[in-house]
Amino acid sequence: MLKSYFWFMNKRLFILLIALMSLSLIGIIFVQGYWITNSYRAKEDQLNFNYYQVLTEVAKDIEMREIDDYYRIYSDLADSINTPENINFSELVYKTASDKSNETYIFSDGILEEDYKLSSSFLDTEIDSILFKKIINKKSKTKITPGIDGGQPVLETIESVNRLTDYERARFENAFRNISSRTPIHTRVSKEVIQEFLDKEMEQRGLKSAVEFAVYSEGLATRVHTRNFKYDPDKTMQTPLFVNEDLNIGYDLMVNFSEKKKTVLEAILGMAALSLVFTSVIVLAYASAISQIFKQRQISQIKSDFINNMTHEFKTPIATINLALDAMKNPKVKENEEYMDRYLGMIRDENRRMHAQVENVLRISKLDKNQLDLAKERIKLHDVIDTAISHVRLIVEDRQGYIKTHFGALKSSVLASESHLTNVIVNILDNAIKYSEGEPKIDIYTENVKDNIILKIRDQGIGMTKSVQKKIFEKFYRESTGDIHNVKGHGLGLAYSKRILEDHDADIYVESEKGQGSTFIIKLHLIS
Repeated sequence: MLKSYFWFMNKRLFILLIALMSLSLIGIIFVQGYWITNSYRAKEDQLNFNYYQVLTEVAKDIEMREIDDYYRIYSDLADSINTPENINFSELVYKTASDKSNETYIFSDGILEEDYKLSSSFLDTEIDSILFKKIINKKSKTKITPGIDGGQPVLETIESVNRLTDYERARFENAFRNISSRTPIHTRVSKEVIQEFLDKEMEQRGLKSAVEFAVYSEGLATRVHTRNFKYDPDKTMQTPLFVNEDLNIGYDLMVNFSEKKKTVLEAILGMAALSLVFTSVIVLAYASAISQIFKQRQISQIKSDFINNMTHEFKTPIATINLALDAMKNPKVKENEEYMDRYLGMIRDENRRMHAQVENVLRISKLDKNQLDLAKERIKLHDVIDTAISHVRLIVEDRQGYIKTHFGALKSSVLASESHLTNVIVNILDNAIKYSEGEPKIDIYTENVKDNIILKIRDQGIGMTKSVQKKIFEKFYRESTGDIHNVKGHGLGLAYSKRILEDHDADIYVESEKGQGSTFIIKLHLIS
């Protein structure tokens, strides 16, 4: 009772440890997945920000390019016209004198504004002309030095003339926006120009992606677009282009970066792959460790059952031998030769039984160490089957059962060890007898299939489940029959049989259903 309690406590502790380890492993996997997901999202957000900056800069560059191009044209036209329509000149003059050097300085700073009305014929618009202002900054510095002995003063003048292009361009830009806004978009920018600016900006930022784009006006596509562009609210990025708030006119530059996901995956692929590899190694190691633990527990339980069963198997013969020996000491038995022969026969039978049990264990041990000598020769399988049947015929008949042979194979010559192959068939027949609740009913079939001979041993016993079929060829395994252990054995017969057949390059497998008997099938190679 105390042993059962400790076993129950150890089992609970074992299950608790396995549960904690499993939860920890699941937690590690969850954290790794969470980290990879967050890394992907962070990289995607960063890439979206970079792409949006690309769009913003491209839109700005396109607008500045248009203004710069037209400003140069109008500036050159203004320089070629001699007479402006209107001139406005403002000048600031101030004078300073030095008492020590007796010199006087006159400074002049003037702004000359010339208004021109220039033709806008090369613009696709109804406006005939555009006002342009040319602004020139004139500066002069005059030094007046008194003449010698009251003579004429000496004048030295330094002048500088500069074109104030920044001011001109700012005023031109304000006027030009209202005019260009009335110009069709396809005359203001082409898809080649947009492609050029996109490629340039992405190259500067180290971004790589195929792009498809289009310019939209109030939600409708214009003539400026690439061939394969398709608007997708979840994928398409956009930025305003050529916006004129005064006239409430503007466009949107729409762009699809088709390789965005690929770029994000490439960015995190290295670390994610390493993380997954290490996590997989941990999972495999954990699964292997758990599997080994369960196998060791199973082996420990099987060995414990084997020792208990072996003790039980030896206990009965030993007790029988002791009883026989005690009986033989009786003077009345000594004088009766019939009794003496009977008790000597019992001792011999029980001794042979224990010897057979030990031989089974030794055979398996030798097989594990590859020390079993298998001298193979040409034999006929049908003869081996008949020999094996003779070993168990009396047991079958005693239980009022039968063994019938149905030799359908025309050829039965195989290269095998006669004694070991006989033991294999005896083991299978012995199992068929043990696991038959009533009288054993066994049928043996043979047939030729190509260059092989197929042996089938079919019984009408209790059968077995699918889970049991997977384990019956394991050492020490015995199907549990409840609390009553009325089936003797050590779980070594079928394990021995499988190893022997493997050394003969033969196969063995079982077909069975619970309550409907079992069929063991052996496939051996024929020899000519």
